[in-house]
Amino acid sequence: MTTTPTPIPDAELLRQMRSGTAAAFQALYRRHQGPLYRFAVLRSGSPDTAADVVQEVFMGVLTDALRFDPLRGQLQHFLFGVARKLILRHEQARGRTGSLPETGDGDEDADGDSNAEPLARMLSNELADDVRRALAQLAPHYRDALILYEMHDLSYQEIAAICQVDIGTVRSRLSRGRALLAKRLGAHHPGTINA
Repeated sequence: MTTTPTPIPDAELLRQMRSGTAAAFQALYRRHQGPLYRFAVLRSGSPDTAADVVQEVFMGVLTDALRFDPLRGQLQHFLFGVARKLILRHEQARGRTGSLPETGDGDEDADGDSNAEPLARMLSNELADDVRRALAQLAPHYRDALILYEMHDLSYQEIAAICQVDIGTVRSRLSRGRALLAKRLGAHHPGTINA
């Protein structure tokens, strides 16, 4: 019987990367690129912006311009926070709040897992375009909370750290965001989502 090797923790990969091991950076990139890109494309509404943001985040990790402290949390949450700030900067430069793509989100490995969160399942089926359009109509702070909670299965505390708000604010944003999303989807698909 063979056992699968235990993945090397992010902190150890960062240590190895900082001491010059290219394979450590590649492992970090493979581990975090997909979730980070999915977040960025849903949040920014643009596959091009998402790709730019992911590239900027990983260049910051590679060049050590982004100083992650493993004692302060998980690397993935840190990367989401950096990506969120970069997306906000891109939006401010363009003078807009972003809109979601009409088709495809660059997620070629969506497998329709039956254990996926409700929003994740909806995005992978025939309602995906309607959900993307409804999400695009939400204020960015509602969109952030919904995407991080529903798509990336983060806790209220983790979302609060990424968005730099109180846990109560995360709860209210999720509640209000779900209600607004349900209202927008209900007009097209009654009974689709329960807020």
